Amino acid sequence: MSDFSKLKSTIESIQEQLSAGNDAALRDGRPSVEKTIEGLDLGQLRVAENINGTWITHAWVKQAIMMYFRMMEMREIEIGPFIYRDKIPLKRNFKELNVRVVPPAVARFGSFMGQGVVLMPSYVNIGAYVGNGTMVDTWATVGSCAQIGAIVHLSGGVGIGGVLEPAQASPVIVEDGAFIGSRAIIVEGVRVCREAVVGANVTLTASTPIVDLRSSSKTVSKGLVPERCVVVPGTLEKDAPNGGGKIYTQCAYILGERKPSTDLKTSLNSALRDFAVSV
Repeated sequence: MSDFSKLKSTIESIQEQLSAGNDAALRDGRPSVEKTIEGLDLGQLRVAENINGTWITHAWVKQAIMMYFRMMEMREIEIGPFIYRDKIPLKRNFKELNVRVVPPAVARFGSFMGQGVVLMPSYVNIGAYVGNGTMVDTWATVGSCAQIGAIVHLSGGVGIGGVLEPAQASPVIVEDGAFIGSRAIIVEGVRVCREAVVGANVTLTASTPIVDLRSSSKTVSKGLVPERCVVVPGTLEKDAPNGGGKIYTQCAYILGERKPSTDLKTSLNSALRDFAVSV
C-alpha cells in the first residue's frame, strides 16, 4: 500500500472530532473521506493487508467508510427498467481492470477487483478486495471489507461476511488459491489460509470449533483454517444442560491436506476425490 500517512492522520483527526460531538468536522473533511474511498476503489488502499506474514487491519480506512455512509445522501439509481435507492454509487472501472461482470452482478464503489476477476451474478460490498483471477460465482456475496486473495474460487451461494464496526475488528480473509464450496458461510473475521479447501455447507464463525483429525490428539482451534487443509462440516456431541441428554453442535473437521502440486486445479480435484468433499 502506498504512503497514505497524511490521509490517515486526517481521517483519525476527523474521527476524534466526531467522537467529541463536532459534526462539522465531517463536512470539512469530505475531500479526505472521498480520497480514501477512491483509493479503495482503485486498489491503492486496503482495509487489511499482509505485512511480513501478519495481517494488519487499518482501522482508519474503516472509519473513513463509515464517514462516507454518513455524508452521502440517498438517491435513485436507474439501470434500464430497474430503479434502486441507495447512498453508495456502483463501481464503474471494470473495463480498465479487465474484470468480467455478468448481469445482474453488483459491486459497490469502494470495492476493488484485480485483473481477470469474474463476477457471476453476485454481490461485492464497499471496502472488499478481490485478488487477480478470482471467481465470484453465482449468488455468492463478498461482504464489506472482506479480503479475498488471488486465484480463489467462491462457489455458488457462498456467504463471506462483512464487518465495519468496531473499526479495529479484523475482516474475513481468504488467502490466495483457496477454494470455498457451495453455500459455505465464513464470517466474524475468520481467516482461511492459502490453498485451503472449505467444503460445501461449512459454516465458520469466530466461535466455531475446528477439529483437526490429522492426528489422534484431535486439536481444536477457532477462527483459522491452516494452509492447504481440507475442511468439511461436522457436529460435536455434548451433554445438554439440566440433564437433558445429548445434543449435537456444529463444528468443522480438518480431514487432511491438498497434495503438493504445481497445478492447483489438479491438486484441488485430487483433494475433493480423496476426501469426498462436496462443492
